[in-house]
Amino acid sequence: MRILHVMAPVSDSITSDQSAKLLGEAQDRFIASWGRMGSAWGISRTMAEVHALLYVTGEPMCTDEVMERLEISRGNVSMSVRALLEWGVIQKTHKRGDRKDYFQAEQDVWAMLRAIARERIKREVDPLLQSLDEIRELAPDTSRAKGRVTPEDLAALHDRLDAVQECFELMSVLSHKFAGPTGSGLKTAAKLLAKMPSRGNGSANPEGTP
Repeated sequence: MRILHVMAPVSDSITSDQSAKLLGEAQDRFIASWGRMGSAWGISRTMAEVHALLYVTGEPMCTDEVMERLEISRGNVSMSVRALLEWGVIQKTHKRGDRKDYFQAEQDVWAMLRAIARERIKREVDPLLQSLDEIRELAPDTSRAKGRVTPEDLAALHDRLDAVQECFELMSVLSHKFAGPTGSGLKTAAKLLAKMPSRGNGSANPEGTP
């Protein structure tokens, strides 16, 4: 009598533990990447990683949960959360029957980017415009040119300051329009820019500029 040995088919499915591990690894990769990008915003890596964790999980988390997941101190979590609340990219929330504070990230990417843009304007562009006003007051006008400083030198200085101020004032106006909570939004701006002809595709410039 011949005995047939039948092999069970190999399953392509993964266990729940494997699935959870892969999910966690994907989240960790995103958190690390977002943390590295944080330096471009002028914020700490820890603050960016806390924000990334809250965004990529999509779930409210308390301080203890953030501490455990990122392996950072309570003080670091508290400082990061406080700053993220000021930036407007996370919100405080509560769970019924739980007295702890929970924090949840804005899940609309465009709303999140508008909040980041608004904070960058407040921290970078607005102080620069204020400094330009102070510099213009400090620089003498052409009628007060004396000695080695000629009227042409002062006129050239004022022209340069005017050019910088005009440029950044325009950027500020556009930024407030597209990044403001009641503005058209960055998504609209991105769509408009995407429709513009590329300089490298040989198409004519509708504005006639070089």
